[in-house]
Amino acid sequence: MDEKDTPTTNTIETTTTNAADTVETTTAAATDASEATATNITSMDINELAEKGIDFLTTYGIQILIALIIFIVGRWVAKVVTGGIRKMMEKRNVDPALVSFGSNLIYTILLVFVVIAAIDKIGVQTTSLVAVIGAAGLAIGLALQGSLANFASGVLIIIFRPFKIGDFIDAGGATGVVEEIGILVTILKTPDNKKIIAPNSAIMSGVITNVTANDTRRVDMVFGVSYTDDLEKVKSVLEEIIASDERILKDPEPQVVVAEHGDSSVNFKVRPWVATADYWGVYFDMHMKVKVRFDQEGISIPFPQRDVHLIQESAG
Repeated sequence: MDEKDTPTTNTIETTTTNAADTVETTTAAATDASEATATNITSMDINELAEKGIDFLTTYGIQILIALIIFIVGRWVAKVVTGGIRKMMEKRNVDPALVSFGSNLIYTILLVFVVIAAIDKIGVQTTSLVAVIGAAGLAIGLALQGSLANFASGVLIIIFRPFKIGDFIDAGGATGVVEEIGILVTILKTPDNKKIIAPNSAIMSGVITNVTANDTRRVDMVFGVSYTDDLEKVKSVLEEIIASDERILKDPEPQVVVAEHGDSSVNFKVRPWVATADYWGVYFDMHMKVKVRFDQEGISIPFPQRDVHLIQESAG
């Protein structure tokens, strides 16, 4: 029994061992095949990407290079042109605000044309791009009508220069010294040191009074005297007061004239010319000097009064 069973057992063990070896061999072969397949796929992907990259560079590489050259050269040309225009404007003593605004505007316009030319070289349809930009600009313009009106007014102020920084103006419902002229607003400082920010559209849509535009101004004053006073004496006194003030100009010649016969006084108009900077000083000093001198000369300054006459009716 034992001797007969031994070969059978050996045969089973041998068969089991051979089957395990066969499974291991098959698994290893399958692994090798998978790795080879993955390697082949990876190699194919890299090759395809390389071919596509070469095709892209062949097709668009030169165009992109030319577009970059157009942009770089065009930007340089825009800077040169803008710099030349800036120097020319500065030599002609153009207002610094206009020089800065004009040069920046010209550079921006030139740069836009350069960018469009570069994009067109790549193959992008610039016609459609311009149409899109135009539609977007229209929508933005409708949404920002007030701001665009201020912007346009700011451009007109810079170009036509109805006033400059440092001028005393009355415009847009505001009065003061111009401190800053911006693209959208103009900043003023009032005599009592308040800051006013006025929209440019409000300034340009109304009357602009530039008080300090000229070097000289005429001081208009009115002095009333009694009907009983000697008018020649009054005129002589006023002329002496004017002659004693060195700030009053000899040319144009000051005017001292009888202007009107008022309800209670004869009114003299006194009109001396002074430097713009001396206007208020002369105005205030003249009123002080006239009152003091009139008192010394016995010249009366009448004030409004009313005489009331009572009539008593007799009873009867």
